[in-house]
Amino acid sequence: AGMAGHYNDTDTGVHIWRMGAYACELASAWGWTHAACDELLLAAAMHDTGKIGIPGEILRKPGKLDAYEWEIMKRHTRIGHEILSKSDAPIFKLAAEIALRHHEKWDGSGYPDALVGEAIPESARIVAIADVFDALTMKRPYKDAWPVEQAMANLRENSGSHFDPRLLGRFEEILPRILSIKLEWEARETATAGADMSIASQSIQSKT
Repeated sequence: AGMAGHYNDTDTGVHIWRMGAYACELASAWGWTHAACDELLLAAAMHDTGKIGIPGEILRKPGKLDAYEWEIMKRHTRIGHEILSKSDAPIFKLAAEIALRHHEKWDGSGYPDALVGEAIPESARIVAIADVFDALTMKRPYKDAWPVEQAMANLRENSGSHFDPRLLGRFEEILPRILSIKLEWEARETATAGADMSIASQSIQSKT
């Protein structure tokens, strides 16, 4: 289910797992147990499952969405919740909660229900920080990766509006650990790309 929404999106699968690793690290620093962090890692990976119900032309549109398209896009939170809440397993209950609430904002300007402050589940407040940090610092077809300091400046600007200020403060404190995770994933991507190139090269040679 974690991958399902991303087959219909421009994100790579790497994004959901790297973002989940960031969320897990922040939760751990916030006092979550090891078991709870492991559950969050898996649940966070399913945060955009609802995108499977959004038309591809909207998901893949390179420019800004118009008002009508944006209203359709916002439905992915409720669609994801509906899909994931069909299971009674604790991990799916957590995933459903995150899917529904990861676009809520601390000041109540988010969606789908304009929840304010601690009315937003802690899981979703953690994932919101991890998700935006990863989205800003990763390269996508329509944008280059932002430098880390530029991304952090953006997060700081939105502290108390988009993000829980205390959680964001903790994220800043553990930034060296976050950047270590980032480097690990970049090394993994490079190794995978190298392996893919090697396989492709061998395939070409075998045909010549």
